[in-house]
Amino acid sequence: MGVRAIIFDIGGVLEITSDMTFIGDWLGRLRLTLDDVGPELMEIWAAGELGTATESQVREAIRIGLSVDHQVADAVIADMWEQYLGIANTELIDYVARLRPRFRTGLLSNSFVGARDRESAAYGFESLVDDIVYSHEVGIAKPDPQIYLLACRRLGVEPSEAVFVDDAEMAVTGAESVGITAILHESNAKTISTLDALLS
Repeated sequence: MGVRAIIFDIGGVLEITSDMTFIGDWLGRLRLTLDDVGPELMEIWAAGELGTATESQVREAIRIGLSVDHQVADAVIADMWEQYLGIANTELIDYVARLRPRFRTGLLSNSFVGARDRESAAYGFESLVDDIVYSHEVGIAKPDPQIYLLACRRLGVEPSEAVFVDDAEMAVTGAESVGITAILHESNAKTISTLDALLS
């Protein structure tokens, strides 16, 4: 059977993002080093990605880990979300929008607790695609094979009927391990031309 669904990563693909430097930036402002950071802060990121921490727990881990008050913790979180959301990759978003109704479309993201609300407000991704799988909502993250299989099930397709686009090699390899055709996103032009060739 041919391609029936195309699944895209979000950060680094549909969002143009830079390196997440907010913790390093704040360590510099507060004149701290990594050795000064409490273990709560180091552990909270993995928990947030898998949804085992709430947003309030993240804020508290930042407050304790950096030894700051709630106002500074909120400022750190604001910087985190600014870097996390980046800016819209409008060319690729417009391309994704044109894929329906011919194809099922989905997003698959190694996310962070709170991402759905913020990305919905910033970009309206729910109206762009048929389904969105966030790691913090399902408790699984790329490159775990189960998250790709889940994305396919929710779109109603077999892995062999799906194409996946991501900017991380480990995520591309994970998708390929379950039989999905995967594209490493390096530029809009290359990704679009590769997809066009696969979908024609």
